[in-house]
Amino acid sequence: MAGQPRFVSGSNSRRSGGRDAQSMNILAGKAVAKAVRTTLGPKGMDKMLVDSLGDIVITNDGATILREMDIEHPAAKMVVEVSKTQDDEVGDGTTTAAVLTGELLAKAEELLEKGIHPTIIASGYRHAAKKCAEILETITIDVSKDDRETLKKLAKTALTGKGEGEYKEFLADIVLDAVISVAEETDDGTKVDVSDITIEKKEGGSILDTELVPGLIIDKERVRPNMPKKIENAKILLASFAIEFHKIEKDAEIKITSPNQMQLFVEQEERMVKEMVDKIIASGANVVFCQKAIDDLAQYYLEKAGIYACRRIKKSDLQKLAKATGATLFQDVTDIRPSDLGAAEIVEERDVNGAKMTILTGCREEKTVSLILHGGTTHIVDSLKRALNDALCVVGVALEDRKIVAGGGAPEIELALRLREYAATLKGREQLAVSKFAEAFEIIPQTLAENAGLDAIDMLIELRSQHEQGNKNAGLNVYTGQVVNMYDMDVLEPLRIKTQAINAATEATVMILRIDDVVASSRKSGMPPGMPQPDMGM
Repeated sequence: MAGQPRFVSGSNSRRSGGRDAQSMNILAGKAVAKAVRTTLGPKGMDKMLVDSLGDIVITNDGATILREMDIEHPAAKMVVEVSKTQDDEVGDGTTTAAVLTGELLAKAEELLEKGIHPTIIASGYRHAAKKCAEILETITIDVSKDDRETLKKLAKTALTGKGEGEYKEFLADIVLDAVISVAEETDDGTKVDVSDITIEKKEGGSILDTELVPGLIIDKERVRPNMPKKIENAKILLASFAIEFHKIEKDAEIKITSPNQMQLFVEQEERMVKEMVDKIIASGANVVFCQKAIDDLAQYYLEKAGIYACRRIKKSDLQKLAKATGATLFQDVTDIRPSDLGAAEIVEERDVNGAKMTILTGCREEKTVSLILHGGTTHIVDSLKRALNDALCVVGVALEDRKIVAGGGAPEIELALRLREYAATLKGREQLAVSKFAEAFEIIPQTLAENAGLDAIDMLIELRSQHEQGNKNAGLNVYTGQVVNMYDMDVLEPLRIKTQAINAATEATVMILRIDDVVASSRKSGMPPGMPQPDMGM
């Protein structure tokens, strides 16, 4: 045994290898997919998620559900990451990505049981994913940035099934106007940064009260009511420091022996605060947004100078202000320079459903718009925000790529059909992997049918028949239970939703399949879920 390496792990660590490790990981991935599967499609169900503090989230958004769930299994977390990446990259299709990952794992498990090596399955899956990109190009529809009608259909499709169905016509117009307002033309094409669209929520009123404001909204009011309510030709100062007397950081004791000394001490505090405010006034600023506190005395001096001031501004809002107005975020009062102030045509305080908010219009640097969402309850407004965020991202992606596909399961059935044909031209065991990859796509239309209370087998047979006849856009109308042309039904999605879901699901599946050994150390609260538990027998 001399010279042989030894691997020593703690007595409480547990290890699973080979087929056991693969089975456990696949089971965990399938469980995550199953958890969100019933939410897919316009007739998908919602989930109520309650955290340890009792806060409730009601949603059918896949990424939100998986983010809120307390998932600990390492392989299951990989499926959650697929959904999260889909949400970050495209904004919609998060449930599709998770369900597809789960089905790819299930099909891979069938091949493993037949004795096919994971490396061959991984190679076949990657091969199939590459072929999918080519097939999708044959069913892609080009869309112009000026084709408002088609872009609106994309927004309505993204809003469908999100709980705001009866308002989707109204909301789709708002979404389209917002995205077009922030779209920029560059040498590389159209660029849309959805973060330029600020979304503020206000409970009360109807969803129809939701409005688009051409400017930036900050959910803060003036620090003093006698400050100007409206500032024109605003010169904006952004401060990340507190406008107040600087307290001594170290523990110190000041001994005052006479009233005169006390008076001198107070006067010195006032002098320091006034010097700070004087530097702000000298810069020419007439609007101040402060991340921290503003002293009462400082508020008085700012009010006297006719300056509009807000305090306790969130850091994310300060960054938006800096981007929109061209202002520099000052770290100290000594850094203030007039050239680094931001600019906006108007800064004013408005009353929105009884709440006061600050609105900036005519910002210097960026095209900035804001949405004020209204709804009867907090849960409705939260759901509306998630739905609108998906729709904004979808329209933005379509403007950037200029490529869309029909929805309703049509692309998945077409991919399944063409991949089967392609698999027949391959040799060796890789053919089986490509064929299983094709089968996995049918989980999407199958799930759409099941969630609508339709017979999934009958629907799949009809869909296959239509696509074999050359009807590439044939999909499932979940409201009538008929197979129809999804393009004619105005059910459209950006091409990137499909390509991103396929690529992310493939990579996650391959990564999970290639794991044949899992070693996990114990924790105080026990072993990680899914890992073999210690044998407590004697």
